[in-house]
Amino acid sequence: MPRAASRARLLECGVSPTASAPARAASRAAMERIEGVAVGRCASSPYLRPLTLHYRQWPEGPLAMETWSLLCPLGTLPALTNGTQKSWDFMKTHDSVTILLFNSSQRSLVLVKQFRPAVYANEVERHFPGSLAAMDQDRPQVLPGALPGSVGVTYELCAGLVDQPGFSLEEVACREAWEECGYRLAPSDLRRVATYKSGVGVTGSSQTMFYAEVTDAQREGPGGGLAEEGELIEVTHLPLDGAQAFADNPDVPKTLGVIFGVSWFLNCVAPGLGLQ
Repeated sequence: MPRAASRARLLECGVSPTASAPARAASRAAMERIEGVAVGRCASSPYLRPLTLHYRQWPEGPLAMETWSLLCPLGTLPALTNGTQKSWDFMKTHDSVTILLFNSSQRSLVLVKQFRPAVYANEVERHFPGSLAAMDQDRPQVLPGALPGSVGVTYELCAGLVDQPGFSLEEVACREAWEECGYRLAPSDLRRVATYKSGVGVTGSSQTMFYAEVTDAQREGPGGGLAEEGELIEVTHLPLDGAQAFADNPDVPKTLGVIFGVSWFLNCVAPGLGLQ
């Protein structure tokens, strides 16, 4: 096959895998081989804890009081001095960091690709409504209508949880860049992009995004995550000339961090590097 045609075949989704063809095929086969899928109640977890927040809320300002006076029956408005009792279910989770990596040697953004069980389970529920009802059972129940593992695979930025005390956000980001992508970074290599709230309706945790420019020479390891933690991650490269189209494509499963990261890079970094 001509080299150009071979490269076109590799760029089906607009990304260029880092590993060799045999290694890439083996990694994808392992990642997408999902069997014996069952769902059950989460009794305990080191990563999340379901809680309910109970609180009382008062309306503020003249307009709010006027609105409440119209909604409340005559004579009941003074009861508002006690506020409105509310409750909200949420998950206590760890904060996290994410790293947008630009490989100047390849003029590409470095992404990771991995199987996400939550994405997979929601895809099963979307195709077979009611499948997740089994979570209320005492024992895990096999999910009906198994789907291929590929429906749970997403493109993401390198990222990790802030779950170990004594490390700065920059140190956590450098550790994740090494473990997931194989790039050796120092905290001074990082540029802080933004800190924002993630999953405000469910977790309310904070995520901080960093940016770093890397070269092929800085890639001293294979990446792919920690095998002892069960991580199975594929490192991919997103060429700049197709980055915006990739971010805009609704058929490519990706995180909001990828979309924001691509937009931020093209608007805030690329012009200064003479890449546009």
